[in-house]
Amino acid sequence: MIDEIVENLKKADQPKSDFVKLMDSFKDPYLVLIACILSLRTNDKTTYPATLRMLELGRTPEDFAKCDVKTLEKAIYPVGFYANKAKQIVELSKELVEKYNSKVPNSIEEMTKFKGVGRKTANLVMSLGFNEPAICVDVHVHRIFNRLGYIKTKNPEETEFALREKLPIKHWIDINTLLVTHGQNVCKPINPKCDICPIKDYCAQNI
Repeated sequence: MIDEIVENLKKADQPKSDFVKLMDSFKDPYLVLIACILSLRTNDKTTYPATLRMLELGRTPEDFAKCDVKTLEKAIYPVGFYANKAKQIVELSKELVEKYNSKVPNSIEEMTKFKGVGRKTANLVMSLGFNEPAICVDVHVHRIFNRLGYIKTKNPEETEFALREKLPIKHWIDINTLLVTHGQNVCKPINPKCDICPIKDYCAQNI
């Protein structure tokens, strides 16, 4: 079942948001990390131009370790909690420079030691930044897998660990981008477009 779902989503080739395409283009774990921090609780349409403005200020931990917080605030506004995020990025960058030789640690456990970095962000850095199998679970992944009936969980963290047990590892890296794109285009929280859904035949909502 899951192989067919993934294959159908790939064939559907639904349009990605500019922010998703930007994240997919990053190969640097640090860029994935700071862009993901910006995206939390903010829609892609707002996050995308804010990320581009942020990247005009720098692209390395050294750049942002010495960046003025107010300057960064101005660049990333109006992302949600922009003042807190600017401070977090500067402090995290300083910590990377001082304690990690300016390298993002290749470990979920180590990354989640940073203030404000949760498992969702750490998993995305592992998959997109390090190209290591990891399952990034956001609201789209949580919602769609539960709608499909593939799992039955109450929150994204439960979903991550349920998928670690059930989802074949070969799909771990691709699944976030596929389901985020599907969730933005078709399987929306309210009024999902079930009539045009490429995986409706596998969905518990239609059985």
